[in-house]
Order: sequence, then C-alpha cells, then structure tokens
Amino acid sequence: MAVIAVSAALTSSTVAGAQELPASIQAPGETALLKVHAEGAQVYECAADAAGKLAWLFREPIATLFQDGKTVGRHYAGPKWELTDTSGVQGKVEAKAPGATTADIAWLKLAAAVHFGQGALDAAMTIQRINTHGGALDGPCEAAGTFRSVAYSADYVFLKK
Repeated sequence: MAVIAVSAALTSSTVAGAQELPASIQAPGETALLKVHAEGAQVYECAADAAGKLAWLFREPIATLFQDGKTVGRHYAGPKWELTDTSGVQGKVEAKAPGATTADIAWLKLAAAVHFGQGALDAAMTIQRINTHGGALDGPCEAAGTFRSVAYSADYVFLKK
C-alpha cells in the first residue's frame, strides 16, 4: 500500500491563499490536512428536470487524484474520495461559489459526512473543491437517458479542526 505524504508546511493560507477563497467556501479555524489535484470528468444525464423539461442533470464525478505527479486515489459518486492508503470520506455540499468562467464547475465547500478505511483522511472534517477548470455542461439535450462526460480538473483540500 502506498503511503500518502502530507507536507507539514501546508496551511490554509498556502492552499489558494485564504484571502482568495470566496467567503462562502472558507473554513475559519480549520487547517489543511491534505491537498490533491484531480483530473477526470463530470458525467451528466439527459433527464426531465423539476419542470418536466429535458435538461442535462449532473450524475457523478469520475476522477483520479494526484499528489506530486503520483496517483494517490480516486474521486467518484457520493461524492467520495478514496486514497490508496484505504482511507476515504464522503462529503455533503454546504456551499458553492462560481468557477472562474461559465465553462468551469463551481468551487465547493463540503462537510465530511462519512469516513471509511483508515489513513490520511481520518481527521478530514471539511473538503474544498477549488481551482476548477472545465466540467460544466450547457445546452439542450434531446434524448432522455443519454449521457455526456465533460473533462475537468480541480484541487481538493481536506481540512481538519
């Protein structure tokens, strides 16, 4: 099993610059436990929305997690993050902030709702999705049940109290 190295110098101010984070996704009083880079896709399904019209609805993320250029885990539906040390966390969205462009998915603040396995994510209480690129899907969908994947990348920061 691979061991995830966590830099002792990593703090919330080095993550994206605490001042740069939108107020809605800040986590005052928490410090960074681990930061990983994700590359993958946001998967959408063409289905009826609340008004009964066909629309692209978010289904799930599928991404590989990297640290220092090495694969350290995966991100998938739940939303869940699982590291190669077997630790994992499932999050629940608490707040959003818009991405830099309309093509970029939102920045998020998620609460750690469930922990599983043992390892680096054991103490994670909050997850921030920042520095998003791509992943947003716009436009009409014409056939219910069709899927579309949109490439994205983001940084995920796991914070502890």
